[in-house]
Amino acid sequence: MANFPKKLAAKLEKRDQEDALRVLPSGGELVDFSSNDYLGLAREGKISKEALKYLHGLGVPNGATGSRLLSGNHTLYQELEGRLTNIHDCEAALVFNSGYDANIGFFSSVPQRGDIILFDELIHASIRDGIQMSHAKSFKFAHNDTNDLQATFDRNCAKMSSDTVVYLVTESVFSMDGDTPNLQALVDFSVRNGCYLVVDEAHAVGVFGNKGAGLIQELGLAEKVFARVITFGKAFGCHGAAILGSSALKTYLVNFARSLIYTTGLPPHTVATMLSAYDFMGSNEGQEKREQLHMFIQNFRAQLLEAGLQTLFIPSNSAIHCCVVPGNRHVKEIAQKLRMAGNDVKPILSPTVQKGKERVRFCLHAYNTADEVEHLISLLSKLTIRV
Repeated sequence: MANFPKKLAAKLEKRDQEDALRVLPSGGELVDFSSNDYLGLAREGKISKEALKYLHGLGVPNGATGSRLLSGNHTLYQELEGRLTNIHDCEAALVFNSGYDANIGFFSSVPQRGDIILFDELIHASIRDGIQMSHAKSFKFAHNDTNDLQATFDRNCAKMSSDTVVYLVTESVFSMDGDTPNLQALVDFSVRNGCYLVVDEAHAVGVFGNKGAGLIQELGLAEKVFARVITFGKAFGCHGAAILGSSALKTYLVNFARSLIYTTGLPPHTVATMLSAYDFMGSNEGQEKREQLHMFIQNFRAQLLEAGLQTLFIPSNSAIHCCVVPGNRHVKEIAQKLRMAGNDVKPILSPTVQKGKERVRFCLHAYNTADEVEHLISLLSKLTIRV
């Protein structure tokens, strides 16, 4: 085997010295405060059984057999995308293989040369990667700060040409913070300034809204948003993603989104699982799971307040709660102590987050118990956390 390049070895060594070297985690019988399976649908047997019913009698192959534009656009895709338009109150939906594929497909193809992208400084890495692939100019604004957004717009968009399109990009629930922007204010800003608002709802769908439709619909803002990105690998417990928008946007993406055009489609079983997950999400049992999750979220926040730990946490009403522990080494020590006590938690290190803003990330689930949450808070109260 060829020698490993010295430049690459040096980068690994530097990351190791900074206590930022990533390794793949091993499994274990720990209490889950780590996964994105907020409602427990990834382990729901009813969804697996219903997925097989969707497949029965269709005569579809095990695999996709090709890209969606070749042989991979099996009939379940049409059924799922039709379902998405009804549930998510949109004109059209286009399913991608993952949220990463959806974001790089959208941002690399939709904003054109001469256009401008204004994005929250904490948007997901997949959006950043897509923006880097775009020919448009891009400018970040301070996290969830509408005043800085206005200043960024005034500074960079005041002299734009008449055909310049401005895209405003945010998330409805931020993956590394768990917080939410003022979505109404962003909609108002977009309308006032003629911007096209794009919202990634990866961590909101399934958790918020009627039948888990997301925060945008819960707030009645769907008609004011140019595009929404939803994913199925989190609260829906399966895999894949979709972009929601107009029929014209769907047609454009089919023609120009390279991450859709040049990749093998999803296998029929995956799409059938998505359909089954939506069936479950719309059932009484799905509603009960959402209510159970929100009960745990409120209980978690109340216990943090009672223990005097709330100042260490980023404010959040979502399933994601982050305890800021500055320093890679220190946050890894705290996370390891929690793991040794039986809790599956993960430290979030720089450069994934800003240096000095490292954190332990806790994900709450409908299947966590009150005792598990109480035990976790008790452990946190005993640990020495420097801020």
